[in-house]
Amino acid sequence: YNTLTRQKEEFKPLVPGQVKMYVCGMTVYDLCHIGHARMLTAFDVIYRWFAASNYDVTYVRNITDIDDKIIKRSAERGITAEALVEETIADMHADTEALGLLRPTFEPRATQHIGGMQDIISKLIHRGKAYPAPNGDVYYAVREFEGYGKLSGKTLESLRAGERIDVDPNKRDPFDFVLWKAAKPGEPQWQSPWGAGRPGWHIECSAMSCHHLGEHFDIHGGGEDLQFPHHENEIAQSEGAHGHQYVNYWMHNGFINVDGTKMSKSLGNFFTIRDVLGHFDGEVIRFFIVRSHYRSPVNFTDGILNDAKQGLTRLYTALRGLDLPASSGIDWANPYAARFKAAMDDDFGTSEAVSVLFELAGEVNKSKDLALARLLKDLGGVLGLLQRDPEAFLQGDSAEGGLSAEQ
Repeated sequence: YNTLTRQKEEFKPLVPGQVKMYVCGMTVYDLCHIGHARMLTAFDVIYRWFAASNYDVTYVRNITDIDDKIIKRSAERGITAEALVEETIADMHADTEALGLLRPTFEPRATQHIGGMQDIISKLIHRGKAYPAPNGDVYYAVREFEGYGKLSGKTLESLRAGERIDVDPNKRDPFDFVLWKAAKPGEPQWQSPWGAGRPGWHIECSAMSCHHLGEHFDIHGGGEDLQFPHHENEIAQSEGAHGHQYVNYWMHNGFINVDGTKMSKSLGNFFTIRDVLGHFDGEVIRFFIVRSHYRSPVNFTDGILNDAKQGLTRLYTALRGLDLPASSGIDWANPYAARFKAAMDDDFGTSEAVSVLFELAGEVNKSKDLALARLLKDLGGVLGLLQRDPEAFLQGDSAEGGLSAEQ
């Protein structure tokens, strides 16, 4: 499903046999929450399926390590921004490892690409699509980009009618957004042609994706909430600077709701991955995410997590006590494997693929067929599941977990 065209399309890579994919990663100022786990796991599965489909995948997932939130949080804690960033990245890696995520091919940090950001900004100024303001900031001139709004479907007229826009006397137009922020005392800063300062958020991803994947690549992904303004602004920056299409396929995962309400710190229904790992095994959390289609909204409750735990237990139970032969690769002609593949080829349909795993587990329970059990484990492995010793998983804490928003 391509968010840009709002329809499913056949995937046609720019280079046959290769996939170049960029996903907006974490702003590292605090622990990752369970909504981040949804995004991280969804694109991990997509990465795995392309690899299982014999594509050579270059997967880039960035780290935003300079941002207003990082500066604010480090000041609150009385530590440097660099110290906060290193601590938070270590926490993120521990959490993603617990969820069974593969490391991306590249994990660039924004501060490593300041020069590339400045190059793009300079091109935009040269092409009349950006301008330095009297206060030392540099802004993108949104009305100079004809295609603005094509990803989100928003028009400038609808935005003016429906949303409050901050009035900034330094902007030529209220819709313009900042590419470069003039330095403020005590904040991290870099020299630039427009004076000392730091990059705006949106320009970071344009520079990092261009550096690792080129000016035009296959897939750009992220959470549904990034469609506007972040990804819309990325398109404007990248296509405005380079004069041609930026990305062929845009992919966005759905939200996680808590007890039917969108997860929010202000509502007190907010859980970090670390919170949930205190009550549930990381593979259970992964299974909870994987068994739903990546674009569907997902409800997050104790009961649903316990149900995921029971489901994963059923799959591991089918493998318990069996002396499996070594894997010789998946025979995609097998009827179970063929149905699994058809589900995954249809916009990464993990919910249907998981149903195939349950059917296969049922057959293994009845027949104890070692070849089918091997297939169950191998197909599970494509989704990042069922790779542990069954006994070790099943002898883990069997008590049902429980989460409370008040903890």
